[in-house]
Amino acid sequence: MDSKLFAQAIIKFLSGLVIVGLLLFLPAGTFSYWQGWLLVGILFVPMFIAGLVMMKKSPDLLRRRLDVKEQEAEQKTVIALSGLMFLAAFLVAGLNFRFGWILLPDWVSWAAAVVFLLAYALYAEVLRENVWLSRTVEVQENQKVIDTGLYGVVRHPMYMTTLLLFLAMPLVLGSILSFVIMLAYIPIIAKRIRNEEKVLESGLEGYTEYKKRVRYQVIPFVW
Repeated sequence: MDSKLFAQAIIKFLSGLVIVGLLLFLPAGTFSYWQGWLLVGILFVPMFIAGLVMMKKSPDLLRRRLDVKEQEAEQKTVIALSGLMFLAAFLVAGLNFRFGWILLPDWVSWAAAVVFLLAYALYAEVLRENVWLSRTVEVQENQKVIDTGLYGVVRHPMYMTTLLLFLAMPLVLGSILSFVIMLAYIPIIAKRIRNEEKVLESGLEGYTEYKKRVRYQVIPFVW
């Protein structure tokens, strides 16, 4: 086992857990925000398990997933906008619970949790299908076009799954106001995809032909 990689993964995991906890429970003003605990559970337990699996079976993939240093200037803007979106959505969700602005029925949180976990399963499948999958926009050495499985349905199945995950999160938290904020993810990923496809077309052999075969980017028959 790569001890340095393991330490890096644990530090990032615990840092994420603490940050999300602070963003949810501080504005809520209480630890009794049960929807907050529900999100923490369905987000971080599968994340921890997936990390252990990647550590054992595909440490290179885990290393790429931990690397968030974008080289493309346009993508740095996308990352910043995404961060602001999450910050606003989580803070508003906590405040919504605290002051009772617009409270959704409990069943909405549980139904959204099911959607979230199903999207997480799709996320894991995308990781299994594409060993070159990185969190940064780049073309890697010896990278090849993946056109089977989910990649035979849409060109960016990772964004399809993150769209489901991110839109389910505010509903798990019981906040329709946060859901409206998270809709900003749609133009954000549209901007990311435009830049990403330029990079892939210029640097990845066969990607232009792949675009002709698989027409849809994120949602089959829609986008």
